[in-house]
Amino acid sequence: MTTAEIASSSSTSNSTGQRGVGRVLAKLSHSLAGGEFYEAHMMYRTLYFRYTAQKRYQDCLDLLFDGAQKLIAKEQEGSAADLCLLLVDTLEKMGPQPEDTDNFLWVPRLGALIRGLSSGTVERETLIQRAIKWSTSLHGQYGHPVLHKLIAHVFWTEGNIEAARHHYLLCQDGSLCGRVLIEISQSRGFQSEVDLFLVQAVLQQLSLKDRKSAEETFAEYTRYHPKILKDEFPYQEPLVNFCYFLFRLIDTKSVTGFRALQKLYDPSLKRDTSFLKYATKIGVVYFDEQPETQAGPPGLGGMFGDIFSRLMQGFDEEEAEDQSTPARSQNVNNELD
Repeated sequence: MTTAEIASSSSTSNSTGQRGVGRVLAKLSHSLAGGEFYEAHMMYRTLYFRYTAQKRYQDCLDLLFDGAQKLIAKEQEGSAADLCLLLVDTLEKMGPQPEDTDNFLWVPRLGALIRGLSSGTVERETLIQRAIKWSTSLHGQYGHPVLHKLIAHVFWTEGNIEAARHHYLLCQDGSLCGRVLIEISQSRGFQSEVDLFLVQAVLQQLSLKDRKSAEETFAEYTRYHPKILKDEFPYQEPLVNFCYFLFRLIDTKSVTGFRALQKLYDPSLKRDTSFLKYATKIGVVYFDEQPETQAGPPGLGGMFGDIFSRLMQGFDEEEAEDQSTPARSQNVNNELD
């Protein structure tokens, strides 16, 4: 077969394929208009397989995003969530794009789709995990901060305070995090816990190597919390003073000073057993301290639940294989076929 014949054959094949896709799209539109949502869902999946097989990723993404929005509007959330998972799958197949393209277009789009799904949608949690995992290719091991902020707003609106707080801590907006913590403290905390809400968050942010957000959270909380209302040292609460000194010690990198500070505030730090693990991580990150080999403290209790215990597992990835990988893999693999 000559080159011309091969080209002609390829052109004919492509033309036939385009006509086939065109027919499916026309039928899809008719099914949506007629309320035949299951049939429409199946056609979206058919087009997904065709587009990805041809590596027409952008066409596939646009189709799935539009389809998910339309199905959400029709209250077909299970089918919409399936398309959302296929969309993330397509983003993963496509991989990060060159810097001159808009890599971050899909962060707010995914946030909008997650917001459109109710908390009762079974696949939503898997979608959130998959979306965050995909976003690590754009912004480090914990995922894109804008995506975390969008997800946090969803949980906050639904009244899921624990989940919202987790994502606010990862959104790298310390001022917002401080305001959220003030509201949580006032609505859910006791007078004696005013400092715990702040210190817990600051130590977690420092453990995440996010000093900027930690300092912004500290400033916002101490300046505007009705029970503190101070923007300068000293503070009435010992643990707040501990954080104040800790920020300044980080600049010196003095491990001797860090150990002395821990010893000085040891009685206050013992109010929450999780502080020991955070302090150990901070010592490694900022003071090059070599931690002793010992069993970690129990996970957080009360309103904080175990969500930050899962977060702490992420901290250990630099020192050992993440023990939560099997559980996360199982959740990821629950994707619909």
